[in-house]
Amino acid sequence: MLTVARFSVRELVRSRWIAAYALFFAAAEWAAFAVGAEPAQAVVSVLELTLFVAPLVSIVVGLLSFYSTREFAELLLSQPIARPTAFAGQYLGLSFSLAACLVLGLGVPFLWYSPSGGAGRGIFAMLLLAGVMLTFVFVALAFAVAVLTENRVKALGVALVGWLFFAVIYDGLMLMLIIAFPAVRLDRVLLGLALLNPLDAARLLILLQLDVAALMGYTGAVFQEFFGSVEGIAVALGALGLWIAAPLWLGLRAYAHRDF
Repeated sequence: MLTVARFSVRELVRSRWIAAYALFFAAAEWAAFAVGAEPAQAVVSVLELTLFVAPLVSIVVGLLSFYSTREFAELLLSQPIARPTAFAGQYLGLSFSLAACLVLGLGVPFLWYSPSGGAGRGIFAMLLLAGVMLTFVFVALAFAVAVLTENRVKALGVALVGWLFFAVIYDGLMLMLIIAFPAVRLDRVLLGLALLNPLDAARLLILLQLDVAALMGYTGAVFQEFFGSVEGIAVALGALGLWIAAPLWLGLRAYAHRDF
């Protein structure tokens, strides 16, 4: 499995897009520091950018990578290598490569401008953790979609609609729910719904490490109480872990029976 993962990493390193991905985050964070932002402010400045771009790039690159290495996969499966090993190796190689680019892109400017980390060290660490987990989530979703769909264009459409749903539509539906029931206390329901969307779970994990709960009203206080505690953080990370495991299991199961 590690041999397959190393091959996937080498193939990805040769691509100019992977370098552009790291440079994009580095440029964004350097720009945030260049305008005089404090470390915590710089992290907040790149937060939404990270939560939108990292999942989008992960799901698109994951999908295209799976299809472009199909001949390699066929060659690999002609060898005495178990299908779960080949699938897991490709997944881990791609996920670790994208996660490393994200960490390097965000980490180098942060360490350059704030070697000690200061007050933003904790929130920056949470941003990196959330970004890495979202990378693993959306590469797993990409692999699941790619295994289940023969047509590359159709798979790309499904992946983009899925990303759009989690990034934009889901929050709109939650807002409509709040508007539809103005007199009903929905804080517990919203808490559960937030955990069902990996992007919302990651965003709340980061935002509620900042002193912004007061701006979010009673629901913000409930979120702060939950996500601000060790148990709440563990539950949110567990939810993100399930978002990795579920599509990975689905993709692995389909890959084991796929006719190459």
